[in-house]
Amino acid sequence: MRDPVFPHRHLLGIEGLTPIEINHLLDCSERYIALNRGEHKTTEALKGRTVINLFFENSTRTRTSFELAGLRLGAHVINMQVETSSVTKGETLIDTAVTLNAMHPDVLAVRHSDSGAVKLLADKVNCGVVNGGDGSHEHPTQALLDALTIRRRKGKLNGLVVAICGDVLHSRVARSNFYLLLTMGARVRIIAPRTLIPSGIDRLGVEVFTDMSKGLKDADIVMMLRVQHERMKGSFIPSVREYFRFFGLDRAKLSQAKPDALIMHPGPMNRGTEIDSDVADDFERSAIREQVELGVAVRMAVLEILSQNNALHAQTGGAT
Repeated sequence: MRDPVFPHRHLLGIEGLTPIEINHLLDCSERYIALNRGEHKTTEALKGRTVINLFFENSTRTRTSFELAGLRLGAHVINMQVETSSVTKGETLIDTAVTLNAMHPDVLAVRHSDSGAVKLLADKVNCGVVNGGDGSHEHPTQALLDALTIRRRKGKLNGLVVAICGDVLHSRVARSNFYLLLTMGARVRIIAPRTLIPSGIDRLGVEVFTDMSKGLKDADIVMMLRVQHERMKGSFIPSVREYFRFFGLDRAKLSQAKPDALIMHPGPMNRGTEIDSDVADDFERSAIREQVELGVAVRMAVLEILSQNNALHAQTGGAT
């Protein structure tokens, strides 16, 4: 049967999800944490189902996490190598979607460099689609794993002060976290140089700072963002050294946050650019490795729910 709390066929973004739906995804993810830490890590929840990872951008954490999630659920997992596929011969995204759809997969996990590309693909296939990151738009499973990490460490999301620092302009992780955290009742601050702050971002309800000391004051969570040099066309920062001096997280800047503030980073980290190694490797306060671990549990929950929902959709001919 279709999931009664999260009845959607796709997970394309966090925007528009309700607190009940978000909590349900987090609660379902909790079930898989113990399984992943145990001796026997597999189930047959998706036995006979097929998951295709279609990544048009390079990825280590996200693609491997989706692959591991599918395998642990008992699914057949195919990693489509875009660099050796017909895409490099000029095939359009729609043609790719039609081709894959003819193979009757159950879920596609897709990453693409263009915002909106995953939505376009989802409109052309009969299976479930998970957005593994599209341009600078959204990265919903990253926001969910971040929220799960925070909730497990802090016991809640509501009322927390979360400071998101760095290259906000190019970050799909930041956008998904804005939507999720604000929906769940957290206070969200962004801290960045003016060149890396999106115009009109304050209309979302976030607080905007260009000074790390002020932005980190009494923060419960400090979430650093990667400087996305590959998306920068022009001069956004003067130099790596200057960027770290003013916006890189070190002990001195971290002292402005609460003494038990949690340190997070979606990865991959540029040590010495966004974050100092001493802070990143702080055993008690850094949750960076935990974020990677919980990503598998979150993606297992998402794959199972979407596969279940789309199986019913197929059985009823799309009538539900």
